[in-house]
Amino acid sequence: MADNVRKMAEDALNRLAGELEAGKSEALQNYLATMGRFHRYSWGNVLLIGSQRPTATHVAGYHTWQDLGRHVKTGEKGIMIFAPILVKEREKSPPAPIPDRTATKQNDAFRLTGFRTAFVFDVEQTEGKPLPQFVKTTGDPREFADKLKAFVAKQGIAIEYDKSITPAQGVSYGGKIRLIPGLQPAEEFSVLAHELAHEMLHHTKDETRLPKVFEETQAEAVAYVVSRGVGLETNSAAADYIALYKGDKKTLAESLSAIQETSSRILDELLPEQRLTPAHEKQAERALADKPAQSQEEPGRPDLTEEQPAGQMPDQSDSISMDR
Repeated sequence: MADNVRKMAEDALNRLAGELEAGKSEALQNYLATMGRFHRYSWGNVLLIGSQRPTATHVAGYHTWQDLGRHVKTGEKGIMIFAPILVKEREKSPPAPIPDRTATKQNDAFRLTGFRTAFVFDVEQTEGKPLPQFVKTTGDPREFADKLKAFVAKQGIAIEYDKSITPAQGVSYGGKIRLIPGLQPAEEFSVLAHELAHEMLHHTKDETRLPKVFEETQAEAVAYVVSRGVGLETNSAAADYIALYKGDKKTLAESLSAIQETSSRILDELLPEQRLTPAHEKQAERALADKPAQSQEEPGRPDLTEEQPAGQMPDQSDSISMDR
């Protein structure tokens, strides 16, 4: 079954690449909107969810829905994704912190050994108790604007307002972001997310610099995902998404991975409470280690392969947000 889901993921990527090769960006824009809804899933699993159920809004494993007081409707077909295989490690003394381990409680640690096929279900495939109401916005970022600025400060990046950067709306210098004063709240949020993406992706060391249009497209894609993730209806995704493709499917996959990793880091900071329930994910990880794999166990955030995420690309020059 793992081969089936790999083929499904490959077919979805091929279709996406085909759309871009034909000069169409709508498919990728829809994919980025889906990424905003499922920022805690890998880019590959987002691709799988979107290709199987484009209308999905909240997905979870079979047992997680039961714990939330809901059950999967009879006859519903699960959404196939990849889930991690975690092996429980028992130690006589409390384990020292190790990067590739996920601690779920004191003296418990898990080691990732691979991935397997799992199924999740969209909320529309279930019935029962109403879900908790997640925070949504319609056009005003409200408290998310302050949270984004706090996250920028946490990264050691200064924010300044400067009229002299006109006609640019924002400029990223590597450790400093300048914004033009007087932007509408939603527009300032999007511009700041765009420039933060440059800081996180393109102002790093020891990496090969990408063409400017490629970097701008990545940053705009991150801004779009983050804005949609907090509920903003944005038309700022007007960048030429075809630049993410460049006729090379490997380049497209690497760029999608970079966009997912960056937008996920930002959205995790802005929406720390927007999990169905953290405990259920931990229970599922323990279940993976303590009993044989079952198709309805809770997934994690694996990628399509066991490779490390694509490297993040630097920018040695200033990054500028123009008309967006």
